[in-house]
Amino acid sequence: MPPELARRIAARNGLALPHDLVTPQGRYAWRDFSSFLDCYDRVAAVLRHAADYAELAYDYLARCAREGLIYVEVFNSPDHARSIGLPYAEQIAGLAAGMERAEQEFGIVARTITICLRHLGPDRALAVANEMVATPHPRVTGFGMAGDELRYEPRDFLPAFRLADDAGYACTAHAGEVAGPESVRATLQALPVQRLGHGVRAGEDLRLVAEIARRAIVLEICPGSNIALGLYPDRRRHPLSQLIGAGCRITLNSDDPAFFGTSIGQEYEAAAVELGLSRRVLRGITETAIEAAFVDDGTKQRLRERVRSWQGETDR
Repeated sequence: MPPELARRIAARNGLALPHDLVTPQGRYAWRDFSSFLDCYDRVAAVLRHAADYAELAYDYLARCAREGLIYVEVFNSPDHARSIGLPYAEQIAGLAAGMERAEQEFGIVARTITICLRHLGPDRALAVANEMVATPHPRVTGFGMAGDELRYEPRDFLPAFRLADDAGYACTAHAGEVAGPESVRATLQALPVQRLGHGVRAGEDLRLVAEIARRAIVLEICPGSNIALGLYPDRRRHPLSQLIGAGCRITLNSDDPAFFGTSIGQEYEAAAVELGLSRRVLRGITETAIEAAFVDDGTKQRLRERVRSWQGETDR
C-alpha cells in the first residue's frame, strides 16, 4: 500500500495518516527492523473495512500486472484486521473481491496465505490457525508466520502449524532474516514447512545450505528488502547467487514493496542487470515459483502454459 493509497483510504475512513509516517520524499519513515514493524502496523491501521482490503488488493495486483506478472501470493494478517474490529471473514472477502476484479481485468491470478505474527505468541498463532481452518475460502491456500523472528522459538508454534498442515494447507515461515542460520535450522526441525520466508542467513552455514538443497525447501528470497533493512550492503554481496549455485530452489519476491522501494519486476531486473543472471536462470526461478506455489495443480498447469506461450513468442 503506497503512501498515496494509504492517505486516500484513511481520508475515506475519517482518519489522518500520521505525518511522521511518511518522509518529505514520499517514502514510509522507518530506521530499522523494529521501527519498520511499528510503521507497518500504523499504516495498516487505516484499513477498516472489507472494501479497503478490496481496493488494496486490486491496486497492488494492477501494478503487478503492468510488470508482466501472471501469479501473485500475498500474506493476510487476521491480527491486523482484528486490532480494528474487522472479522477475518470480512477481511478475506474484501481481498478476494479485489483479486477477482484484477483477474477479470488483467488476467492476473492471486491467492492469499493467512499468517500469524510471531511476536504475538503461540496462543494467538493457534487462534489464527483455528479461525482459518474454521472459515475456509478458496482464495486462502496456505498458512505462514511473519513478524519478529527474535521472539519465541519455532517449536512453540507447532500446534498452529500442525493444525493447518493436517487441514491440508501448505505452510511457510519467516526464518533466517534478522536471525542467523540457527533460526533456519530450528524452523526446519520444528515445523512442517515447504518454503521459508527469506532463509538467506542459511548462507552462513554451508552444511545447512546443503540440507536445504537436498530437502528441496524453497527459499522466498527478497534481496531489495534484505538490503533496505541492512542485512547486506548491496546486491553483489547478497547470497542469492551463492544459494542458486549451491542448488537451492529459490523464488524472487518483493516482501513489502511500498516500504522497501521495490517490486517483483524490479527484483527480476536487478537480478539480470546487477548479478548477471541469464534469461534461462530467471525463467528457472519462475518455473520454481509455479511449482512451489500454494495453489492447485490445474492452476499451476495453466500458469506453465502461459509461460511457455510467452517463451514461444520471444523465440520467434
